[in-house]
Amino acid sequence: MTEGITMTEITKDTIISDILRIAPDAAPLFMSIGMHCLYCPASMGETVEEACMVHGVDVDTLLDELNSIVDLPE
Repeated sequence: MTEGITMTEITKDTIISDILRIAPDAAPLFMSIGMHCLYCPASMGETVEEACMVHGVDVDTLLDELNSIVDLPE
């Protein structure tokens, strides 16, 4: 995420480190689906879609869950 840009929705192209930066409380959700290395250098640059492909998780389901728990400005 670029400095000064506000995220209004988490999408499949959102970088995981950006999500964790604004919503650290999302970490347990990632961990519950097998994404245990959230702060590893490789995963910090992964998009939600890339992480879901690696972990065999449905991206739309995860996006629904993330967007329901993360409080982003509208």
